[in-house]
Formats: sequence, C-alpha cells, structure tokens
Amino acid sequence: MIKPYRLPKFKAMKTATWLFFLLVCALLLSFNSCKKSLPSQPQPTPTVSQTNPITATTVYDYQFNDTSLTNHGWTKTFEDNFDGDLSQWNVWTGGGFPGELQCYESANTQILNGSLQLTAQQQTVTGPKGISNDTLTTFNYTSGGVQCKTGISANASTPKVRIVTRVTIAAGYGMGTYIWSSGYNWPTNGSIEWSTSSGDETHQFHTNYSYGTVVNQNMATNAIEFNPTDADLSASYHVYEMEWTQNTLTSYLDGKMVQSKTGGDIPDLFGKTEYVTLNLTVGGPLYTDLNTGNMQMGTAYVDFVKVFTSN
Repeated sequence: MIKPYRLPKFKAMKTATWLFFLLVCALLLSFNSCKKSLPSQPQPTPTVSQTNPITATTVYDYQFNDTSLTNHGWTKTFEDNFDGDLSQWNVWTGGGFPGELQCYESANTQILNGSLQLTAQQQTVTGPKGISNDTLTTFNYTSGGVQCKTGISANASTPKVRIVTRVTIAAGYGMGTYIWSSGYNWPTNGSIEWSTSSGDETHQFHTNYSYGTVVNQNMATNAIEFNPTDADLSASYHVYEMEWTQNTLTSYLDGKMVQSKTGGDIPDLFGKTEYVTLNLTVGGPLYTDLNTGNMQMGTAYVDFVKVFTSN
C-alpha cells in the first residue's frame, strides 16, 4: 500500500498551525450546557514554527512527586487522579472541527483502571455535525474529549501557575493527542497548548499559545515549537508540565525543562482564565492527504491532572 504523503518530521508547521487554531475554541464545546456561548469558527493566522535543537531526554513511566513543587513554595489547588468519576469535567459530545473525522461520544471517555481513557474507534454513529451546528450527520469514527470545569489563571494573586499532567499519548496513523487550556471568547482570554502529539510521529510533541483582542482573531505569531524526544511517547506514561507566569511559558517533560517562551503576546495572557482540556482526534489538519485505509485507532491515557500556584 502506498504510504500517504506527510510533511517532513518537525516541519509540519502549516498543518499543526491549522489544527491548533481550529481547535483553540474547543473548551467551548460543552455541547450539553454551553451552546449559547459558542463562537463562530476561528480563522488560522499565519505563523512560523521552530524546532528545538536539543532532543529532550525522557524517563520511562516517569513518576511525579508533589513534593518536588510543594517543598519549594507551591500550593496544590486542583487535582484529579481519575479514580472516581468525571464530575469535575464537561464530557464532549458531537462532531469536531473541519478535517476531523470523529464524533465525540461519552462512551469513548471513561475512567478505567485508575486512568482517564480517551479511545478512538471506527464505528458508524449519528450526532451533531459540530460547533454551533446541531444538524445531525453520520460519522465513521468516534473519540473522547473533556474540559475541566475549574478555571486556572496566572494573575496578581497567584502570579505563577504550574499545570502537571501524566499522559501516555495515542499511537497510530490518524491519531492526535491534545493537552492544553483555553479561555472563553477565544482568543481574548488566550490559549496555551503544552503538548500536542501526532500518533504517527510519537518521538516529538509541540507547544503553542494564542492571544487576540478581538474574538476569533489571533495575533500571536512564531509561537509553535516542535520538541524531539529520545523515546516513544506512546510507550509509557510521561509527565508534561507548563509553568505560566506573567512573562514566560516554560515547558517541562519528565521533570526537566524543555523550552521557555518569552515576549510576544505572552504578557497579555496574564490575568486571563483558562480551562484544562484533554482530547483525542481522528484525522484533522495534522495529516495531509489523509488515507483512511491506513487509519489506526488508538487510546490516550491520562493518569492525573494537577494544578499548583505560587507567589
């Protein structure tokens, strides 16, 4: 079978940009309760991606200890270890964004064996077409996604926020694992993406952010950075952290700093409220010339989400 065309590794700026900006209002996808606040479809803004020249070193099945932060002045303000129910989250239902093939279903968003499992399946279902569109349509794939009900904010009272997630990304051609946060009326309350991974390029993840003063008009440019890793991120759990301060967005992988973004529109994110979002897509603009015959369904596993604040 002929392998579909893919952009070279770490050079997928155009497709990653499309996917990020098409997804940035996804926290508004609480289809059951928040439809009245859904915006029109945002348009992507041209940007330039960068590739981290340093390959991040990982630790297989990395274990995170709260004391690594609490012993240094951080206070834990939110935690979900996914050993109960999903009462702290809005579970998505309905279609995704242009180019995505999945319908989000609650059955694909389950707590099993102490982890949140977002599972993509090839199955035929009928559901709402997508954002702000209740027209019923047929989907050939389903998947899962959740948005936290509790907001986070780096502000004058808590100028430092540290978001920590322990995740095994979904492997397989066509899969996309997203760990991010966003505010209402995108991008006026910003959006921070601390790990996005393609299921057929599991030795990298990228980060990004957006901001704008007008709804659906992003001003941030040169915000995407691809980070190569020395291991397959789908083979075990890894811990992704984002430290958000007034002037910086600093990413960590398995306890080690990977990159730090400064300047641009980052100071404009300060004081805004965002909501942690976890979702798994099927297809989408990460994939060019998508060959559905090569699709491989997968599952993303989330062990926990924790939020810490500090002065």
